[in-house]
Amino acid sequence: MKLICIGRNYVDHIKELSNERPEEPVVFIKPDSAILPKEQDFYIPEFSNDVHYEVEVLIKIKKVGKHISREFAHKYFDEVGLGIDFTARDLQGKLKAKGLPWEKAKGFDGAAIVGKWLSKERFKDMDNLNFSLQKNDQTVQAGNTSLMLWKIDEIIAHVSQYFMLKKGDIIFTGTPAGVGKVSPNDYLVGLLEGEKMFDINVR
Repeated sequence: MKLICIGRNYVDHIKELSNERPEEPVVFIKPDSAILPKEQDFYIPEFSNDVHYEVEVLIKIKKVGKHISREFAHKYFDEVGLGIDFTARDLQGKLKAKGLPWEKAKGFDGAAIVGKWLSKERFKDMDNLNFSLQKNDQTVQAGNTSLMLWKIDEIIAHVSQYFMLKKGDIIFTGTPAGVGKVSPNDYLVGLLEGEKMFDINVR
């Protein structure tokens, strides 16, 4: 099982980090060891002083596929979720400045929150899902999948040209604007169409 992540998929988030708008999806991978075990708190790693939350809609692949066309992409998942792509922003900045890979900033232990899963049949339109992240009872991120540069079916089709998708793989579809630093004792809650999908204590 692998975690496939899409970067720079919301225009406002691209702007807030002063990144260049990509011509195709930015893809990176987290190891499965990055998933924070259920019911565990998130501990800020000792090597970073600037870990950021990034809330994202997730999809879970249900069968093997490669070179999937966009028109058939919807057949490869039937569950949707919500999670966090934690990023050691200070470390990422140093690595990017040297032209080096981001894995240490993105794939460290506990850097991926995977909340509960819901059947996609509950939703009328996967390209019109509201989601948000609350930090200490204040909404810090709010997005809608309609604002993605590349929609879910496009992401599946694109990624499958490079990586064989397998049952259980999870795709993180990108984060909207509002990312920010976490501090000890923060309490994070993720909502998808108003339903709580996860809650996390930061230590």
